Amino acid sequence: MAMNRRLWLRSLGGLLVLLGTGYIALALLVMFRQRSLYYHPARLQSGELAAFARERQMLPWTNASGLRIGWQRASRSRPVQGAVMVIHGNGGTAVGREYIADPLQAALPLDLFILEYPGYADRPGEPTQESFLAAADEAFQQLTNRAPLYLVTESIGTGPGAWLAGKYPQCVAGLCDLVPYNNLTAVAHRRMPWLPVGLLLWDHFPADEWLKNYHGPLAVCVGGEDQTIAPELGRTLYDGYVGPKKYWLLPGQDHVEATKRPVEWWREVGALWQGQGK
Repeated sequence: MAMNRRLWLRSLGGLLVLLGTGYIALALLVMFRQRSLYYHPARLQSGELAAFARERQMLPWTNASGLRIGWQRASRSRPVQGAVMVIHGNGGTAVGREYIADPLQAALPLDLFILEYPGYADRPGEPTQESFLAAADEAFQQLTNRAPLYLVTESIGTGPGAWLAGKYPQCVAGLCDLVPYNNLTAVAHRRMPWLPVGLLLWDHFPADEWLKNYHGPLAVCVGGEDQTIAPELGRTLYDGYVGPKKYWLLPGQDHVEATKRPVEWWREVGALWQGQGK
């Protein structure tokens, strides 16, 4: 009987060691491959991008050294009443954001600038929190003379947008977050609750912390059936924000559908930005 008990304990110990080793190996795999899990850049040749841009009537947006950092399109309405910088999500490219650009400019007389991330399309570099913030900062600096200046973010762009608004609160006239999060750690925890993601993540994008220094108008829009970023995380960002704000919960809409807002919706955002929202 005692021998059977020892054998059973030895087998159990071996199983626990095996499970523990497997858990550690999985955690390390996630840690070292994490950026491939939340950055999904589309890499395109310059010629392809130019063709897509022509179709969408967009022009290159370049920095002081001539590097294309995104795309721009003048307002289709006159008189122009400011500019908007769009910071897109974790997939695709800047030139593919016509589903945001078209209804936004149809609703509001704003010049449009869409930031491209390092490592996306044909822009050199690697996608990281550090490179995203540096790219956003450089691009924003070029637009500070275009007041009023607004920010529109999509998905992972919540982080860079919050960082800009917190760093330059006097320059941001209004902010709109489509399918946002409070911080990337919370998103990762929802997706992998069995891992200590707070210890494993390299890029945290603490949007809720960065927004504390900004008190201008904030629009938050979430999809009720969003399986990528839980709508509760966008609500958490909204609830913690101190300033004029408005919240849209779109029942039945997923992560992609919730970003495709009609012209009338963008007019509501414009009213909020201009202090006319209810």
